[in-house]
Amino acid sequence: MSVQTWTFIFVGASFALYLGIAWRSRVSDTKGFYVAGQGIPAMANGMATAADWMSAASFISMAGLISTLGYAGGMYLMGWTGGYVLLALLLAPYLRKFGHYTVPDFIGYRYRSDTARIVAVVCAVFISFTYVAGQMRGVGIVFSRFLEVDVSVGVYIGVAIVFVYATLGGMKGITWTQVAQYWVLITAFLTPAIAISLQLTGTPIPQIGLGSELLGQGTMLLEKLNQIHADLGFASYTEPFVGSWNKLNVFCVTLALMAGTAGLPHVIVRFYTVKNVAAARWSAFWALLFISFLYLTAPAIGAFARYTMLDGLSGKTEAELPGWFHNWEQTGMILWMDDGDGRLTYTGGDRESENELFRSGSLGAEQVETIRREHALWLVGEPSGKDGRVVLRQAGLSGPDRDIIVLATPEMAGLANWIIALVAAGALAAALSTASGLLLVISSSVAHDLYFRMINPQATEAQRLLVGRGVIGLAVIVAGILGIYPPGFVSQVVAFAFGLAAASFFPAIVLGIFSRRVGTIPAVSGMIAGIGFTATYILGSIYGGWPNWVFGIGPQGIGVVGMILNFAVTLGLTPFFPEPDESVQKLIMSIREPEEV
Repeated sequence: MSVQTWTFIFVGASFALYLGIAWRSRVSDTKGFYVAGQGIPAMANGMATAADWMSAASFISMAGLISTLGYAGGMYLMGWTGGYVLLALLLAPYLRKFGHYTVPDFIGYRYRSDTARIVAVVCAVFISFTYVAGQMRGVGIVFSRFLEVDVSVGVYIGVAIVFVYATLGGMKGITWTQVAQYWVLITAFLTPAIAISLQLTGTPIPQIGLGSELLGQGTMLLEKLNQIHADLGFASYTEPFVGSWNKLNVFCVTLALMAGTAGLPHVIVRFYTVKNVAAARWSAFWALLFISFLYLTAPAIGAFARYTMLDGLSGKTEAELPGWFHNWEQTGMILWMDDGDGRLTYTGGDRESENELFRSGSLGAEQVETIRREHALWLVGEPSGKDGRVVLRQAGLSGPDRDIIVLATPEMAGLANWIIALVAAGALAAALSTASGLLLVISSSVAHDLYFRMINPQATEAQRLLVGRGVIGLAVIVAGILGIYPPGFVSQVVAFAFGLAAASFFPAIVLGIFSRRVGTIPAVSGMIAGIGFTATYILGSIYGGWPNWVFGIGPQGIGVVGMILNFAVTLGLTPFFPEPDESVQKLIMSIREPEEV
């Protein structure tokens, strides 16, 4: 059967499973809708947390970044994984003992301020919409290639599915759906990794295959990859810092991802769905175990993809290009142009300035801008200067759009059609599982923290559920728009969300738990300063063409500066304002005491 037929089978079966689970898990009360009735077993919650955590960025884009950046791409793996450890050990048990539904609820109650609650709601909604944009883009990419529909149509389908199971079952339906989605996505990620490892090195364990010899060549895989890079003028694949990814930027992005993880509202809320603090700790253990299966395999997938792509494309004429190239060329995410010699060649070299990047040639300015915005990469021959064709160099990082690496790798390696289709179903599971969790955060922030806590405290259960489901309906529309017009590639957009979370929530939560002295005005001022600076820097860099004026730190790592600013403003103002009242101080002491006490 064809790839498209297999895709229809896998995607159709998985979507039917998700909708069936949502129907059986439908709820009629707010406790079930927001925190799944606080009765989810620790192991199941660990699987759901892993699926919620391993978004389209982890499944689709992270291995693509490692493939493109080489060693430096490991900053995403270290930041996200290390951040989860930070969250599980430092914050989650205390927040679970606090016992409320949401992060804004904690901040509003801890700082005894409706203003603090409103600021936290705005931060949660802004972060969640930024994050969900990456998920919807991932959905569109999968549908555009494997079901051969327009990206926007794919986003509409994904939005419709998420809307149904998120509104029917709330957190309860989402949790059990995410358990199923975990098994779909992890099976889809590991199957091609094992197959390609066997194909290239003869070992079924990808992590061992990464450090093994290539079959019949007597050369280590990474050694061969470095040799190919040297021949084509690229930096070494195993070199730690390349291009703009110097030590400072790698450090800042890693730290921003770590602190952002510990402040992400859609991950924190998962620890409210279990019975008690002990179950929260065990669910953190299970989640880390389940997450490790994908994260420890991503470097191998990245290297396999890089080797297969470079070995299969470089020096080919248009007639010799493999079938997978032409399949993905139809999506506009990888293109071929000829500079006159008729052969496709990767070249290294420094990236030219934006004004000089596109030479006058065969494409108009509007066409050039469209392709730049969609992050397509033009694979071209050595510039001869004869025909004025447009040439793009990417500081030694040439290759197709980073978001297609994992999805295209099974085709690059010539794997069976059913494996290719399975990967598509896994990518959709990863994107939709996280999107549903984010949409529920938006819903709970508006319906619970604003409507119930501040506007209508006498609202009935039915009224609160109606508002919550209505907010999800509006949120999925916005999410769909952001998926069609994303501000960047998947991991880049997700990194922005983590930076915003690091700059706003992380300091407020840490100080809220571990400091009895910090009061309302310092905390609110710190959150506003942190997220205001970070959001302005990111928007200015992406849409305003601003240079990286803060020590050369790029927008993906600027959340660290916003976090430091938040801490500085909060702690700097604390001595000038009164300490919290006695009830708040008792609350802080109680959530830090063991459960028996």
